[in-house]
Amino acid sequence: MPTHTETETAPFTAAWTEWHAAHERHRADPHGFLAVTHLHWLDSEPAALAGAPGTWSVKNDAVTLVLAAGESLFRDGRELNPDGAGATVSFGPIAEREGINLRSGDTVVELAKRGGEYVVRPRHPGNPLLAGYSGTPAYEPDPQFKVAGTFVPFTESRAITVGAAVEGIQHVYEAPGEIRFRLAGQDLTLTAFNGHATGTLSVLFTDATSGKTTYAANRSLAVAAPGPDGAVVLDFNRAVNLPCAYTDLATCPLPPAENRLPVAIEAGEQIPFERESTAERRDAK
Repeated sequence: MPTHTETETAPFTAAWTEWHAAHERHRADPHGFLAVTHLHWLDSEPAALAGAPGTWSVKNDAVTLVLAAGESLFRDGRELNPDGAGATVSFGPIAEREGINLRSGDTVVELAKRGGEYVVRPRHPGNPLLAGYSGTPAYEPDPQFKVAGTFVPFTESRAITVGAAVEGIQHVYEAPGEIRFRLAGQDLTLTAFNGHATGTLSVLFTDATSGKTTYAANRSLAVAAPGPDGAVVLDFNRAVNLPCAYTDLATCPLPPAENRLPVAIEAGEQIPFERESTAERRDAK
């Protein structure tokens, strides 16, 4: 017969299991980040790019693509070289952390801006990283890592500059405030960035498990919009890896220095199997 504790935790575990399964399906999308085959940085010199048709260049915040005769590329179902004789197409400007998805056969060609620079990333469903993906391990869901916190807004929103998984670029995020909470007997604080949906928050962090059981550079946690009194919930069981945990073809941001937590958050996603295998091969040499 289940105990009182088991009866309480069963719905929590079931909800987490459903959430993580949905997150894994999204991550394994045929044109998701596991399908990225190349990372190309554009400059003013026109260049042919592996995995994408045409020659590409950028100048004055506008990208120019020249398609040769017979080359094909679609945007929103519309052929950009309609008569097949060749075409010149312009894109932009594109906002930071935004992008355009183009289509070339089975490949999605992503044109985006990251760290103030324009990038092209072909995404092919046959990429070995995606084909060999076997899932991401995670800690068993534990209600003790779902904690209450308080969002304390800054007097004015702050522009926070952080490093990136790729050397030589930086990301700038708007931070509306900080989240204060208590965990493992310690009073802790996380600088929060604006989330994807209006009013929501996002935090990047590391902790005492980073580089041991969890990915060393970062993990991310989405936080629902604060209540009228600033109340928020931090469910670290739903802390996830960013793309840089899986591939070197990612430009993920690093956490601000103050978000390096001194406690061990043994919750959420762990080091991916692919990264773990890579480390094991390196150590075996």
